[in-house]
Amino acid sequence: MPEDPVAAGAPEALFDLETFLPVGPPAWARRIGVFDLETTGVDVTRDRIVTAHVGVLDETGSVVEARSWLADPGIAIPEGATAVHGISTAHARAYGRPAREVVEEVVGALSDLFAAGTPVVAYNAPYDFSLLRYEAARHRVSPIENPSPVIDPLVLDKAFDAYRRGKRTLSVVAEHYRVILDGAHEAAADAVAAGRVALALCERYGDLLPAAVAELHTNQVAWARSQAESLTEYFVRIGRIDPLDPVDGRWPIR
Repeated sequence: MPEDPVAAGAPEALFDLETFLPVGPPAWARRIGVFDLETTGVDVTRDRIVTAHVGVLDETGSVVEARSWLADPGIAIPEGATAVHGISTAHARAYGRPAREVVEEVVGALSDLFAAGTPVVAYNAPYDFSLLRYEAARHRVSPIENPSPVIDPLVLDKAFDAYRRGKRTLSVVAEHYRVILDGAHEAAADAVAAGRVALALCERYGDLLPAAVAELHTNQVAWARSQAESLTEYFVRIGRIDPLDPVDGRWPIR
């Protein structure tokens, strides 16, 4: 007969007393999608995709599926953007695929994950999903209007560790959760690191996360709005923004 873990001295709070199984990360964390874009700039309505990555991780953070794209964005890539992700206009024109094909395939890959009920991790999700939506409209590709379920480690980290000082960039947050990020600002590296940060958050805060990923998605909508309101108050107080121009808290698409 298997040993009773509670009787053996294990902390009772860590166990489901009906099954005597450890209470760990939610079941939806066993398989997660990951998504990241590198682009020509930071304006989601006007800038273009340069590289993209969509993949799948298992509960250990191992990559089980991966697909990357290099696009010819159809416009010059500013030197500032090239300095971030390393892709020049000449390289994209020589080796990139037509932007419409890339956008259509990225939309298709993400749509397949959502249709299967697989949550997709994107760090600062409104940036990637909003830019993808505008790119889809630009190239007359049916967009993903309501991506769900989405997991945004930036929103989760702010929700569960709101008062930690310092920046919340992916590289900083990955280091905080002891996730290795080699090749920052490369779409595949960023996507995988974001997924592993999400798993680290699940491991640390699993008892506070809902069992249903749809509920987590809904929670993040509210948390992102609240975080934007708090940031707006701070920026107004230090004179950085006008009170009539608040931080946009819509999530996961703005």
